[in-house]
Amino acid sequence: MAVLVTGGAGYIGSHMVLALLDAGHDKVVVIDDLSTGFDWALPPEVTLVVGDIADQDLVAETIRQHGVDALAHFAARIVVPDSVADPLGYYLANTVKTRALIETAVREGVRHVIFSSTAAVYGEPDHVPVPEDLPAAPINPYGRSKLMSEWMIADAARAHGFTYVILRYFNVAGADPRGRTGQSTPNATHLIKVATQAALGQRSHLDVYGTDYPTPDGSCLRDYIQVSDLAEAHRVALDHLRGGGASLTMNCGYGQGYSVLDVIEVVKRVSGRDFEVRLCPRRPGDPARIIAQADRIRSLGWTPRHASLDGIVAQALAWEDALTKRNRL
Repeated sequence: MAVLVTGGAGYIGSHMVLALLDAGHDKVVVIDDLSTGFDWALPPEVTLVVGDIADQDLVAETIRQHGVDALAHFAARIVVPDSVADPLGYYLANTVKTRALIETAVREGVRHVIFSSTAAVYGEPDHVPVPEDLPAAPINPYGRSKLMSEWMIADAARAHGFTYVILRYFNVAGADPRGRTGQSTPNATHLIKVATQAALGQRSHLDVYGTDYPTPDGSCLRDYIQVSDLAEAHRVALDHLRGGGASLTMNCGYGQGYSVLDVIEVVKRVSGRDFEVRLCPRRPGDPARIIAQADRIRSLGWTPRHASLDGIVAQALAWEDALTKRNRL
């Protein structure tokens, strides 16, 4: 049976495709509109269908043609400040289109769903590290759009009998250690990508949004998870479901927090380069600190292999350098 990966030509989705292939899955199908993804990020043996996940005829035909029994849903808009400026756009992309996708999957008999959610559903947690049973209280439209999708998937699963795993990501960073894929969107807002671009001279400076948070150095605290480790968490979740496991909601993080200023210093040290840092006011929708309690995913046998922040930064630097060379061709 095949796995359908939506958004599989994007950053996290392309790493999921590699994790599946590396584990011996030979039937992997991707649907991606290529708005932020890249067809070259996919190995040649993967079937790419270019289109919108809300195109129910296209999705249904793809499921039938390839015998899809499992869906890994990554396609989404993910930038918190953008969601504050364009909430309706985020509810369309992340909630309305997910509803259409799940309806099609139900009609076509898909048995298992893995959903890419976010720690943003927790909002400003009063308990750190954050356990999965902490009540969700998102503080921005991005987090709310994802939480609505979580509710829809859980309700549909109860009504229609499929099983699911919801994975709530913390801050994703790094690149494939073998250099096959990485964060390739030119204007991505991920801190480590932006900082590595500044270190390589691709940006004139780096903005730090907020230095007056109630944290040790005043900048936001985040739990950074390496992207291949995150993809492996998805693969473990798929094995759990296909093995008859129950539906679950799980955090994906390491349980270790680093501040924005900590990360900048690591990037400067690992790259051996200095760059300008500008201190700016807070952005709307950013929580002060959010760190994962991730015992539940570890209980399924997931073991991180790339948890060193220095290593994550080194991967990001190597990918950014490779991407620059690719773009010159």
